[in-house]
Amino acid sequence: MTAIVLLFVSGALLLAGEVFLPGGIAGVIGGVLLALGALFSYMQFGPGAGSIATLAALALVGLTLYLELIWWPKTKLGRAMVVDAVVGGQSQPPPASKEVIGKSATAVTMLAPTGLVEIAGQRYEAFCQSGLAARGAALTVVGLDNFRLIVTANKIT
Repeated sequence: MTAIVLLFVSGALLLAGEVFLPGGIAGVIGGVLLALGALFSYMQFGPGAGSIATLAALALVGLTLYLELIWWPKTKLGRAMVVDAVVGGQSQPPPASKEVIGKSATAVTMLAPTGLVEIAGQRYEAFCQSGLAARGAALTVVGLDNFRLIVTANKIT
């Protein structure tokens, strides 16, 4: 009887701790402990007490899920613990469209043979057909690859 009570109490505490501990491990271990408590209850007291223990464990898991997912985020402390910030940046420059073909570009970085170019204030990844292009070089967009522009250095006349 003591083992069953300890398993239920430990499982309930771990389920409650899941609210504060990220990762889900405490909740999984708590659920396993509750299941073990119900199993031991079946083995020690028979099907009647085992069924009651199983229903109690399921009710405890259901209550914990309700409290954690529905009620807790609505509390002041729960709102303070939830991260709802949105990052507006991008990790990659946007892909170019065919509209930039024929336009002038400026090398933002050295193209050896790839790098970044700028067209009308927008940066794009580019490949220089004529090989190396120094930073600040004047370039012309001659084509479009899957995710980058194909540029060539302007001829100096």
